[in-house]
Amino acid sequence: MPPVTIRPEDDIRHHLDQLITGNKVVVFSTTTCPFCAKVKELFRSLAVDVVVVELDQVDRGVELREALSARVGRTSVPQVFISGQHIGGCDDTHKARDDGLLTKLLTQHSYDYDLIVIGGGSGGLAASKEAVKYNKKVAVLDFVVPTPLGTSWGLGGTCVNVGCIPKKLMHTAALIGQTLKDAPHYGWNIAGDITHDWNRMKDEIQNYVKSINFGYRVQLRENKVNYINAFGSFQDSHTIKCVDKKGKETTLTSDKFIIAVGERPRYPTDCPGVKEFAITSDDLFSLPYSPRKTLVIGASYVALECAGFLRGLGLDVTVMVRSILLRGFDQEMAEKAGEYMAEEGVKFLRPCIPVRVEQLEAGAPGRLRVTAKRTDNNEEFAEEYNSVLFAIGRDPCTDTIGLENAGVIKEKNGKIKTMSEKTNVDNIYAVGDILYGKLELTPVAVEAGVLLARRLFGGSSVECDYINVPTTVFTPLEYGACGYSEEQAVQEFGEDNIEVYHQKFCPFEWQNARVPQFEHRNRNERLLGFHYLGPNAGEVTQLVGIPLKMKATKGDLDALIGIHPTCAEVFTTLDVTKRSGLAPDLKSCCG
Repeated sequence: MPPVTIRPEDDIRHHLDQLITGNKVVVFSTTTCPFCAKVKELFRSLAVDVVVVELDQVDRGVELREALSARVGRTSVPQVFISGQHIGGCDDTHKARDDGLLTKLLTQHSYDYDLIVIGGGSGGLAASKEAVKYNKKVAVLDFVVPTPLGTSWGLGGTCVNVGCIPKKLMHTAALIGQTLKDAPHYGWNIAGDITHDWNRMKDEIQNYVKSINFGYRVQLRENKVNYINAFGSFQDSHTIKCVDKKGKETTLTSDKFIIAVGERPRYPTDCPGVKEFAITSDDLFSLPYSPRKTLVIGASYVALECAGFLRGLGLDVTVMVRSILLRGFDQEMAEKAGEYMAEEGVKFLRPCIPVRVEQLEAGAPGRLRVTAKRTDNNEEFAEEYNSVLFAIGRDPCTDTIGLENAGVIKEKNGKIKTMSEKTNVDNIYAVGDILYGKLELTPVAVEAGVLLARRLFGGSSVECDYINVPTTVFTPLEYGACGYSEEQAVQEFGEDNIEVYHQKFCPFEWQNARVPQFEHRNRNERLLGFHYLGPNAGEVTQLVGIPLKMKATKGDLDALIGIHPTCAEVFTTLDVTKRSGLAPDLKSCCG
């Protein structure tokens, strides 16, 4: 707080009035009072800026305390005022917090809304629905800028429309195809050739997605969240301009904002023909025709997932990779996922980059020629495909929303650094994929959005824990991970201070041996990371986050009796370390 200076000629009562009426929150305190410390800690936990007047430190503090006592009829401290209203002492302030009065007084304003959320994806919707539970006036702005090919979608963001949901459904379609191929080995008679109808699958998936879009709109209406289908951009830190699809402009004000605009696929800037002829994952899931022979450019999880299910649907698929697969994931597991894809017929071009994309013949899908270059010898080559899908990464949608007008600072890559989801501007927050250095996962955005709304309006102090979050890459053979990769563990703790257990196993689902692994620290065998390559990786990996968060040890796993026969039971019997040099061969079925 700024120093409180009382000149000898100042009238004490007048100065007291100025302190109370001129500041949002004032705490009259002494430095030695434990109850004063509790009140100051309460406001600190709520991230509320407070003017603290230490009566045993300021000039004429005795006179000021006498004037305060005369005003409130009490001699004790602390005494708390919010917007000129006397709250009382320590117990009174905590009771006001518990009753909701504190939050109500702290959020009083003259703006149109208590909260405007920019972005109708998972994190933004979660935050908005949580905020209205505290009787706040909330609006959600959502506007989908069409792709270069004109693809657009409804409310719900990437996950529902062009991400997790349609991706998992197409992945499931591919797995069903694999099951049909395996069925004769289990006695099923499959008559004739197994074929796949792309349009039937696409229509079913889009109908399901649209049902979720509709459900979200209903939820917002029932929860009294104002859904505005318009593009929002900041005019200042409390004002936003909204432009709907017809070009109509309106201006809204809000006490607080949450930016939850997410990301969109990245296009290369040095490859002619990309935006004219290629597609991205934003186009794929509603593509009105089979992509047929497809080149997937990129090695991200999006690239490998799309390539995997397209191959599983019977298409000719090639993946062009510049360097490594699944950057940021454990590289041994990433390479094994790629090896399995190659075994299943996916072709890989490594190390290569695209040079240009040309249309040879228009159509659905038409014919394209891709010229590419090997990065190891600069040799150029060309190949024809029906479709080219770029999945080289994603960029945050922060360049066009007027952050500079609000004073919000972003990094060079467009992401926003936050502290407890708060940007450098006190009333503007951010959640989801646009956060700098945070995980780009739907459940993370949802959790962060809910907890942020509770802190802003519900008096909570609980923050989102971004550590040890489980995730799964839905490649043909799924890859589940939680915690450190082997490379990260070595860098953090040193190679001599970690131990890696690994084991092949043979799932009933497919007759292919896979390798799960755990990393832990040598000193106490605390678990550091979990990596699993096999069927149902998401289901196996989901609960592993709990022992990692609880700092469980290898001994805790060994003491757990597994369910037999399952894939997950292998983690209760791991006994081969990489350091030993022994092969992680298949074990006998029962013991």
